[in-house]
Amino acid sequence: MQVQIQTSSQFSNWGKTIVSHPRVVVKPDSVDDLITLLKDTETFPAPIRAIGSNHSTTECAVANGGTIVDMTAFNKILDISTENHTVTVQAGALYIDVAHALCEKGLQFFVNVELGNLSLGSASSGGTKDASMPGEFGQVCSYATVLKMVTPQGKCIEINESEPELLRIARSSYGLFGIIYEVTFKVRPAQSLALRHKTYTLGEFIQTLPALTNRPDTEQESMMFYLFPFLNEIAVEFRKYIDNTPTKPTGTWQWKLRNWTWKNLAPGVGYILTRFIPFKTIRYKLVDFFNQKVQLVLERILKSPSGTSATDQIIRYPHQSTWTKYTFSIWAFPEEKYSEILPAYFQFCRNYYQQHGYRCNMLNVAYRILKDDNSLFSYSSAGNVMTLDPVSTGDPGWEDFITAYNEFCSNLGGVPLFNQTRGITPSQARAAFGSRLDKFETYRQQYDPDNRLLNQYFRERLSPSAPHQVD
Repeated sequence: MQVQIQTSSQFSNWGKTIVSHPRVVVKPDSVDDLITLLKDTETFPAPIRAIGSNHSTTECAVANGGTIVDMTAFNKILDISTENHTVTVQAGALYIDVAHALCEKGLQFFVNVELGNLSLGSASSGGTKDASMPGEFGQVCSYATVLKMVTPQGKCIEINESEPELLRIARSSYGLFGIIYEVTFKVRPAQSLALRHKTYTLGEFIQTLPALTNRPDTEQESMMFYLFPFLNEIAVEFRKYIDNTPTKPTGTWQWKLRNWTWKNLAPGVGYILTRFIPFKTIRYKLVDFFNQKVQLVLERILKSPSGTSATDQIIRYPHQSTWTKYTFSIWAFPEEKYSEILPAYFQFCRNYYQQHGYRCNMLNVAYRILKDDNSLFSYSSAGNVMTLDPVSTGDPGWEDFITAYNEFCSNLGGVPLFNQTRGITPSQARAAFGSRLDKFETYRQQYDPDNRLLNQYFRERLSPSAPHQVD
């Protein structure tokens, strides 16, 4: 086990937007190591927070004065069952690596998130975002069936489908019940999907939305959205599985182009324009011009009715972030209210720019996620939702914008994610989750009565002192 004693150094998340000051950073490579560090309270002080690729945009993994547990050595794929349609991996295995291994066996994940650096331990016990495929869930943790962890007392336990309510809560546990070291997920046979894009004006989209969401089940498509508040337009990415799956999907290059744009081109353009063009009027005219070209490419080039591989939409980001890094946030809203919320968000963005001179230097995105009550803090537990996700290079002004954005979203009844919604306050968490916080805290105290795993971020947001609202 590699142990690094920190003195005055810092430990940052991937995007370098969150800074932690742990006393100890440790990289275990066995379950025995986990047992040792959890039981040794002097060498490994609280709070203890386990991390994977550390892409979270909130302070959920901060361990000031405590212990960071780097789980990247737990990266093995233990079993792929083509008969049971399951995959079992160590918690530090990366989503993209496991997805490619599944592909070789004719299998795939149900949810193919864009962030390939997502570790499976985090995926099993925290929030993720992706548009739901028809008839399926859009949150990765909903397909986790077995979680193996070491509790703060150094005890190895397994949570599985034999205890459905406990499993439901563990899927939202964010490492607060124990350090997860092994997980099993349900997977499905690989199937090609068709891809297309269509651009709408805001008015056209609002008028068309009921028809898009209320189609018969056989005509439903997954929907991801590219939002352009300053162009008053929305581009929709439609995806659906094809019945006759080709052995080798023909549309791989479309995903490569789309992924390269997300990974390099869009954040690179945003960074360069922000750094080298101080005149905001000119800068944002160029941002809008770039976004118009993105729309053109989406609609005319990024389409493949003959089928693409679902796995190919997963992106591998560099281990260390570069100048093309970006950050984001997310809130989810009831689908039936989205036709009112989306125009209000467009107006909010324009008003904020007029009043404060700041707007996102990348496009905004959104997702449609189907009803899913398989985890306690699911943001679609009450019904289908659609999200608002601003994206930025994290340039000056982003943090203040996020504060205003959080207030806007909370006031409209939005639901955040503890690991991806930057800067949510305890009162905003209470407004969104209500008594679910109290239920979770009751379970958490059973597993961690001495608060070995509880950092300040979760302490504040799980506190019963915030204004109470019963779901």
